[in-house]
Amino acid sequence: MLDLSKPSVARMYDFLLGGTDNYQVDRDACEQLLRIAPSTRELARVNRAFLVRAVRYLASECGVRRFLDHGSGLPTRPNVHQVAQEADPSSQVVYIDNDPVVLAHGRMMLAEDPSTTAVLHADMRDTETVFDSAEVKRLLRGDRPVAALFVSVLHCIPDSHDPWQLVRDVADRLPRGSYLVISQLASDNAELRTEITKFMLRITDGSWGQVRSIGEVNRFFEDVDLLEADEPVEVSRWRPDSDLAPRQRTEEWIEYGGVARIK
Repeated sequence: MLDLSKPSVARMYDFLLGGTDNYQVDRDACEQLLRIAPSTRELARVNRAFLVRAVRYLASECGVRRFLDHGSGLPTRPNVHQVAQEADPSSQVVYIDNDPVVLAHGRMMLAEDPSTTAVLHADMRDTETVFDSAEVKRLLRGDRPVAALFVSVLHCIPDSHDPWQLVRDVADRLPRGSYLVISQLASDNAELRTEITKFMLRITDGSWGQVRSIGEVNRFFEDVDLLEADEPVEVSRWRPDSDLAPRQRTEEWIEYGGVARIK
């Protein structure tokens, strides 16, 4: 049963990107969030553009043909499989999300080509269930590299659930030479981190994690080889398409991350 009494992070993100798969409760929550952090709409667009660039880079320049998208959210064109399949139509993507609205919309999207895409209804924190699923077993057949995407989703996991260990567990299960794409909401303003985290926890009835410091996000990139940058960056700076690419007007918080090869 769909609960429309509280906002959904996936639907809020859809609204911020200009989508239509959201409800008044989501729009109201976004308006409140924008009063706390006015750059949030631009931040969402910057992050989406990073996702597209990262997938295109991995597919076109690194030869990656298999993608595992954790916390994929509502379909937004171009979707990961559409970007990857520009490089090779046989590219495969498994989307993972536990939001029932995401599941419904995602499975409608899969009518395009169910042989190369799948939506797995699962909690991305349950690594064993994810990797034991038929969808992921099909994707991981053989030893070709896989790109595991954690794009603007790790802040939905609280420290008590150890998102750093989640990323390590996923990396350990992937074939050698696989990749990670990570972005996370970050700020070195402790007061702002606390204010936004409390707000998101309240409106989602606890279904959120926390905004993290730059140093905390850097921990996701320990023991991997960063690509195209010497360190994680504010993601609009990661291989920008042009000087006209989306930018935030203010930077009270940022999407911070990068692309890395697993050793």
